[in-house]
Amino acid sequence: MTTTGLVWFRNDLRIEQNPAWASATEQHDKVAALVVLDPKILGPISDFRRNQFLANVDSLANDIASHGGTLTIAHGDPRAIVPQACGHVDALHVNRTASGFGRARDNAIASSIGCDLSTWWGTLVSEPGTVLTQKGTLSRVFTPFSKKWFATPLPEHPSGGDAELVPAEGVESIELPSYDTPPIAPGTHGAHEMLATWLDGVDDYDDTRNLPAIPGTSQLSGHLRFGTISPRTVYDIVGTSTPGREGFIRQLAWRDWYAHLLFENPSMVDNAVRAEYDNIQWLHDPDGLQAWKDGRTGYPIVDAGMRQLAQTGWMHNRVRMIVGSFLVKDLLIDWREGEKWFRHLLIDGEPSQNAGNWQWVAGTGTDAAPYFRIFNPISQSEKFDRAGDYIRTWVPELRDLDSKSIHWPASAAPLDLAAANVILGDTYPEPIIDHAFARDRTLAAYKKALGKD
Repeated sequence: MTTTGLVWFRNDLRIEQNPAWASATEQHDKVAALVVLDPKILGPISDFRRNQFLANVDSLANDIASHGGTLTIAHGDPRAIVPQACGHVDALHVNRTASGFGRARDNAIASSIGCDLSTWWGTLVSEPGTVLTQKGTLSRVFTPFSKKWFATPLPEHPSGGDAELVPAEGVESIELPSYDTPPIAPGTHGAHEMLATWLDGVDDYDDTRNLPAIPGTSQLSGHLRFGTISPRTVYDIVGTSTPGREGFIRQLAWRDWYAHLLFENPSMVDNAVRAEYDNIQWLHDPDGLQAWKDGRTGYPIVDAGMRQLAQTGWMHNRVRMIVGSFLVKDLLIDWREGEKWFRHLLIDGEPSQNAGNWQWVAGTGTDAAPYFRIFNPISQSEKFDRAGDYIRTWVPELRDLDSKSIHWPASAAPLDLAAANVILGDTYPEPIIDHAFARDRTLAAYKKALGKD
Protein backbone atom coordinates (compact mmCIF):
# COMPACT_ATOMS: atom_id res chain seq x y z
CA MET A 1 0.00 0.00 0.00
CA THR A 2 1.27 3.45 -0.91
CA THR A 3 1.79 5.77 2.09
CA THR A 4 2.38 9.50 2.34
CA GLY A 5 4.28 11.40 5.00
CA LEU A 6 4.20 15.11 5.82
CA VAL A 7 7.24 17.02 7.10
CA TRP A 8 6.41 20.24 8.91
CA PHE A 9 9.50 22.46 8.94
CA ARG A 10 9.92 24.97 11.77
CA ASN A 11 13.39 25.81 13.13
CA ASP A 12 14.98 23.08 11.00
CA LEU A 13 14.99 24.67 7.55
CA ARG A 14 17.15 22.12 5.77
CA ILE A 15 16.89 18.67 4.24
CA GLU A 16 20.53 17.73 4.92
CA GLN A 17 21.01 15.69 8.12
CA ASN A 18 17.44 16.41 9.17
CA PRO A 19 16.03 13.37 10.99
CA ALA A 20 12.39 14.36 10.45
CA TRP A 21 12.94 14.64 6.70
CA ALA A 22 15.05 11.48 6.60
CA SER A 23 12.49 9.44 8.52
CA ALA A 24 9.68 10.58 6.24
CA THR A 25 11.55 9.86 3.00
CA GLU A 26 12.69 6.50 4.38
CA GLN A 27 9.30 5.31 5.63
CA HIS A 28 6.92 6.54 2.92
CA ASP A 29 6.44 6.29 -0.81
CA LYS A 30 5.45 9.96 -1.03
CA VAL A 31 6.47 12.93 1.10
CA ALA A 32 5.01 16.44 1.31
CA ALA A 33 6.85 19.42 2.80
CA LEU A 34 5.09 22.24 4.68
CA VAL A 35 6.07 25.58 6.21
CA VAL A 36 3.47 27.61 8.10
CA LEU A 37 4.00 31.35 8.43
CA ASP A 38 2.53 31.97 11.88
CA PRO A 39 1.62 35.65 12.42
CA LYS A 40 1.99 35.17 16.19
CA ILE A 41 5.68 34.46 15.60
CA LEU A 42 6.42 36.67 12.61
CA GLY A 43 4.47 39.67 13.89
CA PRO A 44 6.59 40.67 16.91
CA ILE A 45 10.05 39.98 15.47
CA SER A 46 12.46 42.45 13.93
CA ASP A 47 13.00 42.88 10.20
CA PHE A 48 16.39 41.19 10.67
CA ARG A 49 14.83 37.94 11.87
CA ARG A 50 11.92 38.16 9.44
CA ASN A 51 14.18 38.66 6.43
CA GLN A 52 16.52 35.90 7.58
CA PHE A 53 13.66 33.48 8.17
CA LEU A 54 11.97 34.15 4.83
CA ALA A 55 15.27 33.94 2.95
CA ASN A 56 15.94 30.60 4.64
CA VAL A 57 12.48 29.34 3.67
CA ASP A 58 13.17 30.44 0.11
CA SER A 59 16.45 28.54 0.13
CA LEU A 60 14.72 25.44 1.53
CA ALA A 61 12.13 25.66 -1.24
CA ASN A 62 14.91 25.75 -3.82
CA ASP A 63 16.63 22.75 -2.23
CA ILE A 64 13.42 20.74 -2.30
CA ALA A 65 12.76 21.84 -5.89
CA SER A 66 16.21 20.59 -6.88
CA HIS A 67 15.04 17.15 -5.75
CA GLY A 68 11.88 17.41 -7.81
CA GLY A 69 9.55 18.53 -5.04
CA THR A 70 7.54 21.52 -3.87
CA LEU A 71 7.57 23.26 -0.51
CA THR A 72 4.00 24.18 0.39
CA ILE A 73 3.86 27.53 2.20
CA ALA A 74 0.76 28.38 4.24
CA HIS A 75 -0.12 31.38 6.39
CA GLY A 76 -2.08 31.27 9.63
CA ASP A 77 -2.39 29.33 12.87
CA PRO A 78 -0.54 25.98 12.68
CA ARG A 79 -3.07 24.53 15.13
CA ALA A 80 -5.64 24.75 12.34
CA ILE A 81 -3.47 24.34 9.24
CA VAL A 82 -1.34 21.33 10.21
CA PRO A 83 -4.30 19.09 11.18
CA GLN A 84 -5.91 19.96 7.83
CA ALA A 85 -2.80 18.80 5.99
CA CYS A 86 -2.56 15.72 8.20
CA GLY A 87 -5.99 14.65 7.02
CA HIS A 88 -4.38 13.74 3.69
CA VAL A 89 -1.32 11.80 4.92
CA ASP A 90 -0.45 8.76 6.96
CA ALA A 91 2.09 10.37 9.31
CA LEU A 92 3.42 13.75 10.42
CA HIS A 93 7.17 14.07 10.94
CA VAL A 94 8.62 16.98 12.98
CA ASN A 95 11.70 17.97 14.93
CA ARG A 96 10.80 18.87 18.48
CA THR A 97 11.25 22.17 20.28
CA ALA A 98 12.24 22.95 23.86
CA SER A 99 10.23 26.16 24.25
CA GLY A 100 7.04 26.21 26.28
CA PHE A 101 5.17 28.05 23.50
CA GLY A 102 6.22 25.53 20.88
CA ARG A 103 5.47 22.53 23.06
CA ALA A 104 1.98 23.77 23.90
CA ARG A 105 1.30 24.30 20.20
CA ASP A 106 2.68 20.88 19.28
CA ASN A 107 0.73 19.12 22.03
CA ALA A 108 -2.49 20.74 20.83
CA ILE A 109 -1.79 19.61 17.27
CA ALA A 110 -0.80 16.10 18.34
CA SER A 111 -4.14 15.69 20.10
CA SER A 112 -6.14 16.85 17.06
CA ILE A 113 -4.57 14.95 14.16
CA GLY A 114 -5.79 11.63 12.84
CA CYS A 115 -2.46 10.37 11.54
CA ASP A 116 0.65 8.92 13.13
CA LEU A 117 3.23 11.29 14.64
CA SER A 118 7.00 10.86 14.40
CA THR A 119 9.17 13.26 16.43
CA TRP A 120 12.90 13.84 16.57
CA TRP A 121 15.47 16.22 18.07
CA GLY A 122 17.13 17.46 14.91
CA THR A 123 17.92 20.85 16.43
CA LEU A 124 20.34 19.61 19.12
CA VAL A 125 23.39 17.38 19.36
CA SER A 126 22.01 15.43 22.32
CA GLU A 127 18.33 15.34 23.14
CA PRO A 128 16.89 16.21 26.58
CA GLY A 129 17.04 13.32 29.01
CA THR A 130 20.18 11.72 27.56
CA VAL A 131 22.86 13.73 29.40
CA LEU A 132 22.24 13.09 33.08
CA THR A 133 24.11 12.79 36.37
CA GLN A 134 24.66 9.45 38.07
CA LYS A 135 21.49 10.19 40.02
CA GLY A 136 19.57 10.44 36.77
CA THR A 137 19.01 14.20 36.91
CA LEU A 138 20.00 17.12 34.72
CA SER A 139 23.06 18.86 36.11
CA ARG A 140 22.49 22.41 37.32
CA VAL A 141 26.19 23.17 36.74
CA PHE A 142 27.59 23.38 33.24
CA THR A 143 31.05 21.84 33.71
CA PRO A 144 29.85 18.39 34.83
CA PHE A 145 27.13 18.54 32.18
CA SER A 146 29.71 19.24 29.47
CA LYS A 147 31.95 16.38 30.59
CA LYS A 148 29.01 14.00 30.45
CA TRP A 149 27.88 15.55 27.13
CA PHE A 150 31.22 14.87 25.46
CA ALA A 151 31.15 11.28 26.76
CA THR A 152 27.56 10.53 25.69
CA PRO A 153 27.24 8.55 22.42
CA LEU A 154 25.60 10.56 19.68
CA PRO A 155 22.09 9.37 18.74
CA GLU A 156 21.55 7.46 15.53
CA HIS A 157 19.34 9.12 12.95
CA PRO A 158 17.64 7.64 9.87
CA SER A 159 19.61 7.97 6.66
CA GLY A 160 16.67 8.86 4.41
CA GLY A 161 15.14 7.38 1.28
CA ASP A 162 14.06 8.23 -2.24
CA ALA A 163 10.37 8.97 -1.74
CA GLU A 164 8.45 10.86 -4.39
CA LEU A 165 8.04 14.50 -3.33
CA VAL A 166 4.50 15.86 -3.63
CA PRO A 167 2.69 19.09 -2.63
CA ALA A 168 0.84 19.14 0.68
CA GLU A 169 -2.92 18.77 0.29
CA GLY A 170 -5.79 20.24 2.29
CA VAL A 171 -4.23 23.66 2.86
CA GLU A 172 -4.22 26.92 0.95
CA SER A 173 -0.77 27.50 -0.50
CA ILE A 174 0.57 31.04 -0.80
CA GLU A 175 3.55 32.66 -2.47
CA LEU A 176 6.45 33.43 -0.18
CA PRO A 177 6.18 37.08 0.92
CA SER A 178 8.82 39.47 -0.35
CA TYR A 179 11.81 40.15 1.85
CA ASP A 180 14.94 42.27 1.90
CA THR A 181 18.51 41.02 1.89
CA PRO A 182 19.02 39.00 5.09
CA PRO A 183 21.85 39.74 7.53
CA ILE A 184 23.75 36.56 6.59
CA ALA A 185 23.85 34.41 3.46
CA PRO A 186 20.78 32.18 3.80
CA GLY A 187 20.11 28.48 3.65
CA THR A 188 22.25 25.41 3.93
CA HIS A 189 24.60 26.71 1.24
CA GLY A 190 25.16 29.92 3.18
CA ALA A 191 25.73 27.97 6.38
CA HIS A 192 28.35 25.74 4.80
CA GLU A 193 30.12 28.73 3.27
CA MET A 194 30.28 30.36 6.71
CA LEU A 195 31.51 27.13 8.31
CA ALA A 196 34.19 26.70 5.64
CA THR A 197 35.44 30.22 6.32
CA TRP A 198 35.42 29.57 10.05
CA LEU A 199 37.60 26.48 9.69
CA ASP A 200 40.49 28.80 8.82
CA GLY A 201 40.28 30.39 12.26
CA VAL A 202 38.77 27.81 14.59
CA ASP A 203 42.13 26.54 15.88
CA ASP A 204 42.77 29.99 17.36
CA TYR A 205 39.32 30.16 18.95
CA ASP A 206 40.53 30.21 22.55
CA ASP A 207 42.71 33.24 21.77
CA THR A 208 40.27 35.19 19.60
CA ARG A 209 36.78 34.45 20.90
CA ASN A 210 36.66 37.44 23.27
CA LEU A 211 37.96 40.07 20.82
CA PRO A 212 35.00 41.79 19.17
CA ALA A 213 37.05 43.81 16.68
CA ILE A 214 38.15 40.71 14.74
CA PRO A 215 36.29 37.73 13.23
CA GLY A 216 37.25 35.48 16.13
CA THR A 217 33.94 33.62 16.36
CA SER A 218 32.06 31.52 13.82
CA GLN A 219 28.86 33.64 13.70
CA LEU A 220 27.05 30.38 12.92
CA SER A 221 24.49 31.05 15.66
CA GLY A 222 22.01 32.51 13.17
CA HIS A 223 22.16 29.38 11.05
CA LEU A 224 21.81 27.13 14.08
CA ARG A 225 18.82 29.20 15.21
CA PHE A 226 16.91 28.46 12.00
CA GLY A 227 18.35 25.00 11.51
CA THR A 228 19.87 25.69 8.11
CA ILE A 229 22.73 23.55 9.35
CA SER A 230 22.58 20.75 11.87
CA PRO A 231 24.63 21.11 15.06
CA ARG A 232 25.65 17.50 14.44
CA THR A 233 27.08 18.57 11.09
CA VAL A 234 29.07 21.33 12.80
CA TYR A 235 30.30 18.85 15.41
CA ASP A 236 31.31 16.29 12.79
CA ILE A 237 33.13 18.75 10.54
CA VAL A 238 34.93 20.75 13.23
CA GLY A 239 35.77 17.94 15.64
CA THR A 240 37.85 18.29 18.79
CA SER A 241 41.38 17.65 17.54
CA THR A 242 42.82 20.93 18.86
CA PRO A 243 42.11 23.00 21.99
CA GLY A 244 40.50 25.68 19.83
CA ARG A 245 38.18 23.18 18.16
CA GLU A 246 37.24 21.57 21.45
CA GLY A 247 36.56 24.98 22.95
CA PHE A 248 34.33 25.85 20.05
CA ILE A 249 32.43 22.55 20.19
CA ARG A 250 31.91 23.18 23.91
CA GLN A 251 29.65 26.04 22.84
CA LEU A 252 27.34 23.43 21.31
CA ALA A 253 27.25 21.80 24.73
CA TRP A 254 26.20 25.13 26.25
CA ARG A 255 23.52 25.37 23.58
CA ASP A 256 22.22 21.87 24.37
CA TRP A 257 22.37 22.50 28.13
CA TYR A 258 20.20 25.59 27.98
CA ALA A 259 17.72 23.76 25.75
CA HIS A 260 17.61 20.85 28.20
CA LEU A 261 17.07 23.28 31.09
CA LEU A 262 14.23 25.04 29.27
CA PHE A 263 12.65 21.70 28.36
CA GLU A 264 12.66 20.79 32.04
CA ASN A 265 11.69 24.26 33.26
CA PRO A 266 9.54 26.10 30.65
CA SER A 267 9.08 29.09 32.98
CA MET A 268 12.79 29.91 32.66
CA VAL A 269 11.95 32.55 30.06
CA ASP A 270 9.74 34.51 32.48
CA ASN A 271 10.92 33.64 35.99
CA ALA A 272 14.23 33.45 37.78
CA VAL A 273 15.39 29.86 38.04
CA ARG A 274 16.38 30.70 41.60
CA ALA A 275 13.03 31.96 42.85
CA GLU A 276 14.55 34.10 45.60
CA TYR A 277 15.97 36.44 42.96
CA ASP A 278 12.49 37.42 41.88
CA ASN A 279 12.41 39.41 45.13
CA ILE A 280 14.83 41.97 43.70
CA GLN A 281 13.34 45.45 43.55
CA TRP A 282 14.18 46.39 40.00
CA LEU A 283 14.05 50.04 39.01
CA HIS A 284 11.42 51.41 36.65
CA ASP A 285 13.68 53.54 34.48
CA PRO A 286 12.26 53.98 30.97
CA ASP A 287 14.80 56.68 30.10
CA GLY A 288 17.71 54.50 31.14
CA LEU A 289 16.28 51.53 29.26
CA GLN A 290 15.84 53.60 26.12
CA ALA A 291 19.37 55.01 26.35
CA TRP A 292 20.66 51.44 26.62
CA LYS A 293 18.62 50.32 23.61
CA ASP A 294 19.77 53.31 21.57
CA GLY A 295 23.46 52.95 22.45
CA ARG A 296 23.54 56.35 24.16
CA THR A 297 24.74 55.47 27.68
CA GLY A 298 28.07 57.31 27.60
CA TYR A 299 29.90 54.00 28.04
CA PRO A 300 31.52 53.41 24.61
CA ILE A 301 31.77 49.60 24.71
CA VAL A 302 28.12 49.34 25.76
CA ASP A 303 27.03 51.79 23.09
CA ALA A 304 29.09 50.01 20.44
CA GLY A 305 27.42 46.70 21.21
CA MET A 306 23.90 48.09 21.26
CA ARG A 307 24.45 49.91 17.98
CA GLN A 308 25.88 46.78 16.37
CA LEU A 309 22.74 44.95 17.46
CA ALA A 310 20.43 47.68 16.17
CA GLN A 311 22.18 47.90 12.82
CA THR A 312 22.89 44.22 12.11
CA GLY A 313 20.69 41.99 14.28
CA TRP A 314 23.78 40.42 15.84
CA MET A 315 26.26 41.20 18.61
CA HIS A 316 29.57 39.69 19.64
CA ASN A 317 29.17 37.32 22.59
CA ARG A 318 31.68 39.03 24.93
CA VAL A 319 29.90 42.31 24.31
CA ARG A 320 26.54 40.68 24.99
CA MET A 321 27.79 39.89 28.48
CA ILE A 322 29.05 43.44 28.96
CA VAL A 323 25.86 45.17 27.83
CA GLY A 324 23.75 42.66 29.76
CA SER A 325 25.66 43.29 32.96
CA PHE A 326 25.35 47.04 32.41
CA LEU A 327 21.56 46.89 32.05
CA VAL A 328 21.03 44.64 35.06
CA LYS A 329 23.79 45.63 37.45
CA ASP A 330 24.54 49.23 36.55
CA LEU A 331 21.03 50.41 35.71
CA LEU A 332 19.32 47.83 37.98
CA ILE A 333 16.74 47.14 35.28
CA ASP A 334 15.03 43.74 35.21
CA TRP A 335 16.91 41.20 33.08
CA ARG A 336 13.62 40.33 31.38
CA GLU A 337 13.62 43.72 29.67
CA GLY A 338 16.95 42.89 28.09
CA GLU A 339 15.86 39.38 27.22
CA LYS A 340 12.81 40.72 25.38
CA TRP A 341 14.85 43.29 23.45
CA PHE A 342 17.45 40.75 22.40
CA ARG A 343 14.75 38.25 21.45
CA HIS A 344 13.13 40.92 19.30
CA LEU A 345 16.26 41.98 17.39
CA LEU A 346 18.71 39.07 17.30
CA ILE A 347 18.68 36.85 14.24
CA ASP A 348 19.90 34.09 16.57
CA GLY A 349 17.37 34.91 19.28
CA GLU A 350 16.46 31.47 20.58
CA PRO A 351 14.32 31.22 23.77
CA SER A 352 16.55 28.78 25.63
CA GLN A 353 19.86 30.48 24.77
CA ASN A 354 18.53 33.97 25.29
CA ALA A 355 16.89 33.31 28.66
CA GLY A 356 19.75 31.12 29.85
CA ASN A 357 22.40 33.69 29.05
CA TRP A 358 20.45 36.60 30.49
CA GLN A 359 19.89 34.69 33.72
CA TRP A 360 23.61 33.89 33.78
CA VAL A 361 24.42 37.59 33.53
CA ALA A 362 21.83 38.49 36.15
CA GLY A 363 23.00 35.74 38.51
CA THR A 364 19.47 34.34 38.75
CA GLY A 365 19.84 31.04 36.89
CA THR A 366 21.55 27.71 37.23
CA ASP A 367 25.33 27.85 37.22
CA ALA A 368 24.97 31.61 37.07
CA ALA A 369 27.68 34.13 37.76
CA PRO A 370 27.53 35.09 41.46
CA TYR A 371 25.32 38.10 42.03
CA PHE A 372 28.33 40.08 43.25
CA ARG A 373 30.17 39.56 39.96
CA ILE A 374 29.61 42.87 38.22
CA PHE A 375 31.45 43.69 35.00
CA ASN A 376 33.26 47.01 34.92
CA PRO A 377 32.45 48.21 31.39
CA ILE A 378 35.57 50.37 31.21
CA SER A 379 38.07 47.67 32.19
CA GLN A 380 36.24 45.15 30.01
CA SER A 381 36.62 47.55 27.09
CA GLU A 382 40.31 48.12 27.77
CA LYS A 383 40.95 44.39 28.04
CA PHE A 384 39.04 43.07 25.05
CA ASP A 385 39.08 46.05 22.66
CA ARG A 386 42.49 47.38 23.59
CA ALA A 387 43.05 49.55 20.52
CA GLY A 388 39.42 50.67 20.45
CA ASP A 389 38.80 49.39 16.93
CA TYR A 390 35.43 47.84 17.78
CA ILE A 391 34.28 51.10 19.36
CA ARG A 392 35.49 53.11 16.36
CA THR A 393 33.44 50.89 14.05
CA TRP A 394 30.14 51.33 15.87
CA VAL A 395 30.60 54.67 17.65
CA PRO A 396 32.21 56.66 14.84
CA GLU A 397 31.90 59.99 16.64
CA LEU A 398 34.72 58.75 18.92
CA ARG A 399 36.99 57.45 16.15
CA ASP A 400 39.61 60.20 16.52
CA LEU A 401 40.21 59.64 20.23
CA ASP A 402 43.40 57.84 21.21
CA SER A 403 43.36 54.20 22.33
CA LYS A 404 43.21 55.21 26.00
CA SER A 405 40.60 57.97 25.93
CA ILE A 406 38.24 56.09 23.65
CA HIS A 407 37.31 53.66 26.42
CA TRP A 408 36.24 56.44 28.78
CA PRO A 409 35.85 59.84 27.13
CA ALA A 410 34.45 61.29 30.36
CA SER A 411 37.97 61.27 31.83
CA ALA A 412 39.77 62.57 28.73
CA ALA A 413 41.50 65.93 28.79
CA PRO A 414 39.43 68.77 27.33
CA LEU A 415 42.08 69.47 24.68
CA ASP A 416 42.07 65.80 23.61
CA LEU A 417 38.29 65.86 23.30
CA ALA A 418 38.39 69.08 21.31
CA ALA A 419 41.06 67.71 18.97
CA ALA A 420 38.82 64.68 18.29
CA ASN A 421 35.72 66.85 17.81
CA VAL A 422 34.02 65.20 20.78
CA ILE A 423 31.69 67.37 22.84
CA LEU A 424 30.35 65.43 25.82
CA GLY A 425 26.65 65.98 26.21
CA ASP A 426 26.40 67.01 22.57
CA THR A 427 28.18 64.85 19.99
CA TYR A 428 28.46 62.03 22.54
CA PRO A 429 26.45 61.64 25.75
CA GLU A 430 27.72 62.08 29.27
CA PRO A 431 27.69 58.80 31.23
CA ILE A 432 24.15 58.16 32.42
CA ILE A 433 25.38 56.66 35.70
CA ASP A 434 28.52 56.32 37.79
CA HIS A 435 29.69 52.71 37.79
CA ALA A 436 31.00 52.71 41.38
CA PHE A 437 27.69 54.09 42.68
CA ALA A 438 25.74 51.62 40.53
CA ARG A 439 27.78 48.69 41.80
CA ASP A 440 27.10 49.53 45.44
CA ARG A 441 23.41 50.07 44.74
CA THR A 442 23.09 46.72 42.98
CA LEU A 443 24.89 44.79 45.71
CA ALA A 444 22.53 46.34 48.27
CA ALA A 445 19.46 45.44 46.20
CA TYR A 446 20.58 41.83 45.74
CA LYS A 447 21.49 41.43 49.41
CA LYS A 448 18.14 42.81 50.46
CA ALA A 449 16.30 40.38 48.16
CA LEU A 450 18.28 37.49 49.60
CA GLY A 451 17.79 38.65 53.21
CA LYS A 452 21.49 39.41 53.67
CA ASP A 453 21.28 43.13 54.42
